[in-house]
Amino acid sequence: MTRYSYLDANVVGGALLPRYLPCDYSGDMGAQTDRNQQQDPSWDSTILHIDMDAFFLSVELLQRPELAGKPAVVAHHGPRSVVTSASYEARAYGIKSAMPLAHAQALYPQVEVLEPHREKYTAISAQLTEIWTSFTPLVERLSIDEAFLDISGARRRLGPPAEIAVQVKEAVRERTGLAATVGVAMNKSVAKIASTRSKPDGLGVVPAIQTAEYLAPLPVNVIWGVGPKLFERFQSANILTVGDLATQDPQRMRRWLGVVGPDLVQLARGIDPRPVVPQRDSKSVGVEHTFDQDLVSAEQVHRYLLDLSYECARRLRSEGAQARGIVVKVKDDHRATRNKSRGLRHPTASGAQIVTVAEELLAELMQQRWHPLRLLGVRGERLIDADSLETSDETATVQEALFSWHVSEDSQPSDRGNSGESLARTDAVMDEIHTKFPDAGLKPATLLKHHRQERIGEDSE
Repeated sequence: MTRYSYLDANVVGGALLPRYLPCDYSGDMGAQTDRNQQQDPSWDSTILHIDMDAFFLSVELLQRPELAGKPAVVAHHGPRSVVTSASYEARAYGIKSAMPLAHAQALYPQVEVLEPHREKYTAISAQLTEIWTSFTPLVERLSIDEAFLDISGARRRLGPPAEIAVQVKEAVRERTGLAATVGVAMNKSVAKIASTRSKPDGLGVVPAIQTAEYLAPLPVNVIWGVGPKLFERFQSANILTVGDLATQDPQRMRRWLGVVGPDLVQLARGIDPRPVVPQRDSKSVGVEHTFDQDLVSAEQVHRYLLDLSYECARRLRSEGAQARGIVVKVKDDHRATRNKSRGLRHPTASGAQIVTVAEELLAELMQQRWHPLRLLGVRGERLIDADSLETSDETATVQEALFSWHVSEDSQPSDRGNSGESLARTDAVMDEIHTKFPDAGLKPATLLKHHRQERIGEDSE
């Protein structure tokens, strides 16, 4: 059996990093618990931060192994497409996630472009949850490919945290074929820093007793909450490293930065009391899209709002949820982000009903201030379990819902898009088709109409 041991400190480029050397380990782990507790440097570092490496791209490479080791990205083909995930080889050319695909191709014209398949990501994410919860029930999911684990209770059974981290990495690779990076530390903040600095396919272990020593030389922007603007303010004040921030007076920082000031000082000192909170039901489900070319026409905005609304509805149904509130989010060409929300009298997971409300919310946002849009999003919130709702008999045909649903300009909000059972049947059929043919992009005829109108407009230019 192989485990990892430590070199106490390794200075690379001015940054103190943990290092590990493989060494042989034999013997009964359970019988050696007391000795491990006294001797293993990682024993008190009971928080793991697990982050999959280039997750979407790595999943796609499972079906395209010949592209392993080559510059590749996940993105839809199209003039407004944005990179969802980039291989580390692509990143060497400056290609990053959220970058317009056209920009990525300009940086490296030969980059391989792979279409995304959300269903694959969701399925493997469920596998990851099963793997992680086999080590501890204290798993807090942060995203589809990232989580915190509290392994305090697993040490007596599985050994010291560094060894458990190795086991987690091996289990993930064996079950999914994917690489994960793990950070091991005494709290969430430090564990995430350790994993971020250990990518890709790495293991970063920070012994609890060495936390302050590890953090001190790191750049101050590794601390959660220190974004680009605050980083500039810190630089102007000659607060360059985590150690510099750790020496600041919390009350002085409160006067300078507000209530967040003392919290940042605590994080810089390696203090983060937040517990790992096991997976809870989603409080919201949504989807948003960033455009590489700003949307300048109402027709463009309307088309994408329809598409996002139906995708939001599909995701709600896939989670067995209905929303009691709808939120529309926009970011304009001045990078100003605005949101507008509305509660619903009756919960819904219908694309037709969501788009009705979303259109009204968008109209209110645009009345406030009109600028070309860089980002558009639709979110369902205040979710409830769909199984808790009573369903009425289905009385309308699927064909009527697919091709006859219409929103009149003079209809009232309470009436628009509310063909009830017919829409429910439409959603069910669309979900079934989406499951079998995830790339079909099926939408009601109203949405197809807008696609056709835009194409006609393009052809006439």
